[in-house]
Amino acid sequence: MKIGFIGTGNMGCAIIKGYLTANPKKADFIYVYNHHVEKAQTLQEELGIHNTKSIKELVDNSDIVVLAVKPNTFEQVMPQVAAAITTQKTLVSIAAGVSISYLEGFMLRGVGVIRVMPNTPSLVGEGMASVSRNKAVCEEAFTKVLELFSSIGMVQEISESLIDAVVGVSGSSPAYAYMFIEALADGAVAEGMQRKQAYQFAAQAVLGAAKMVLETGLHPGELKDQVCSPAGTTIEAVRSLEKSRFRSSVMEAVHICAEKSKNMSK
Repeated sequence: MKIGFIGTGNMGCAIIKGYLTANPKKADFIYVYNHHVEKAQTLQEELGIHNTKSIKELVDNSDIVVLAVKPNTFEQVMPQVAAAITTQKTLVSIAAGVSISYLEGFMLRGVGVIRVMPNTPSLVGEGMASVSRNKAVCEEAFTKVLELFSSIGMVQEISESLIDAVVGVSGSSPAYAYMFIEALADGAVAEGMQRKQAYQFAAQAVLGAAKMVLETGLHPGELKDQVCSPAGTTIEAVRSLEKSRFRSSVMEAVHICAEKSKNMSK
């Protein structure tokens, strides 16, 4: 199936490059459009994909059309997409706050629509994406979209009703993780470690802890208990975090983020 990308910003490029890294012989099946012509031209020269001159040309040549543009451009982009798309094609959106029903409102009845919520670690092949679909999406197209986003990390299908929770727990949470890594490094610097070294120690510790959760299948609380020796250093640090309402603060951040996402969708 041929895949077209409207928009070649950071996320669009990450998806394309990740997919082609996993499928190096599929460049001929990728089409792109960007109103900044030079950006799309550069990608064509770098990756061997097809650069199109208009949204209509891209839609005409694609089985799956990926909207990789900012939500504030949808009012301009979607009428052009709707004028060309047919029920034999599938539309994919990666924009936050843009519902499936909103997209359906632009188009003929029966067009398959998939809503994806990726996150920025997709840029290094460690993304987490949710996918939600309407009833018109065929299995072949859905399987292809899962393959596409699996090439840049992990992907799971969810009900669209849970997408605001996804925004809070994975879409926006890299920012919380960066703050945590920065704070860990600040603490190490305060204890005498060089800044660059402190970032490496902190980031690798967080990466390793995340892999332990994913690869062992153990509950995070059980893994935490394994590090906490009786009367040891770690349990003292955990006690300090609990005094500062660490877990409650993180839960509140996810809630606030999800609420903001709900309001954006309205």
